[in-house]
Amino acid sequence: MSITASQVNELRKKTGAGMMDCKKALTEADGNMEKAIEILRKKGASVAAKRAEKSASEGLVLTKVSADKKSATIVEVNCETDFVAKGNDFNSFANYVLENIHKNKPVNLDALLKDEQLKNSLTDLMGKVGEKVEISRFVNENDDNAIFIDYVHMGSKLGVIVKIGNVAKATDELVNLGRDIAMQIAAMKPICVRREEVPQEVVNKEIEIYKEMSRKEGKPEQILEKISQGKLNKYYQENCLIEQTYIKDNTKTVDKLINEYNERNKSDINIVHFHRLHLSDENK
Repeated sequence: MSITASQVNELRKKTGAGMMDCKKALTEADGNMEKAIEILRKKGASVAAKRAEKSASEGLVLTKVSADKKSATIVEVNCETDFVAKGNDFNSFANYVLENIHKNKPVNLDALLKDEQLKNSLTDLMGKVGEKVEISRFVNENDDNAIFIDYVHMGSKLGVIVKIGNVAKATDELVNLGRDIAMQIAAMKPICVRREEVPQEVVNKEIEIYKEMSRKEGKPEQILEKISQGKLNKYYQENCLIEQTYIKDNTKTVDKLINEYNERNKSDINIVHFHRLHLSDENK
């Protein structure tokens, strides 16, 4: 049977697939719209199966914070190429995923992917762009006694959410402070908030490295411990958020920045923790 342009346009509006794909699907389905939709969906599933082993290292990191700052979401959605990552279809899907997580608060990826509409949207997108697309990780939080501030670096390859505790209500000053701290986290890559949170195995490894370096420099064995402790303090200052030099004012640390805020406002806020997602790398 002959497939009309109006049929092709209708299928395109329903699925978002390309004109030629829609025409082929309708031809194969003898003009049956529902069957054509199923054919396109199967094409997406076929793409997913064929590209399962491909590396999806491009994509977007997106964040969302509620109006009252009491809940926050950060998610990473991946594809294979930067070309697809910059496309409207991928962007729309990534934002749809973000909204879904923020609203429905799934506990993990398995729970998220039980949403049939989301799964179908994912399959349809893969059929349309011809690439592997995956939701790799997300964090969803809410707390009535804290606020969340987000920051996404230009290009949406790096995102941060910081949780500030002992807060009843967000003020403009506190939101601005939180944004500065989130930018600090993005730029300076801290591994934790305070030195007590550094894993002991990391501390032990650093001490061994410092001692071995000092030995090779000919330092006496009896002073190696003192040297390594000095270097360890430097490590803390570079890698623990509150000990880092503040990027906007190198005369103060992040800890001092927070203390100054507390003194001005007679408050007791503190940084609880943060989430920093850099595209396709859990360690960045």
